[in-house]
Amino acid sequence: MSNDWKSRLGMVYSTNPDYVFEDSSDSGEPVLSPSRQDLRVWLDRRKGGKVATVVRGFRGSPEELRTLGASLKAKCGVGGTAKDGEILIQGDFRDRVVALLQEEGYKVKKAGG
Repeated sequence: MSNDWKSRLGMVYSTNPDYVFEDSSDSGEPVLSPSRQDLRVWLDRRKGGKVATVVRGFRGSPEELRTLGASLKAKCGVGGTAKDGEILIQGDFRDRVVALLQEEGYKVKKAGG
């Protein structure tokens, strides 16, 4: 077990001398291979009439979600975000995002919007 204090930020300490700290960083969703993921690509109209492409259905760790989101944003050349199990890409890039995800090996379909 690592004794790094940064990994324990936000923890409430016990006065029990026999207490053993347990790291719960491995409590994310199970990692599925891209071929077992079933993603949906939506078109969403945001506040102010702006359009965004939203990818839903990703199952995996938040780090993997951010990595996939960063890859899609870079390949589309636009901004966006990846959080709460969704990837949001600014603009209408549904066809491009579907093609990029299929190249990566994901099962993906265009959904309503």
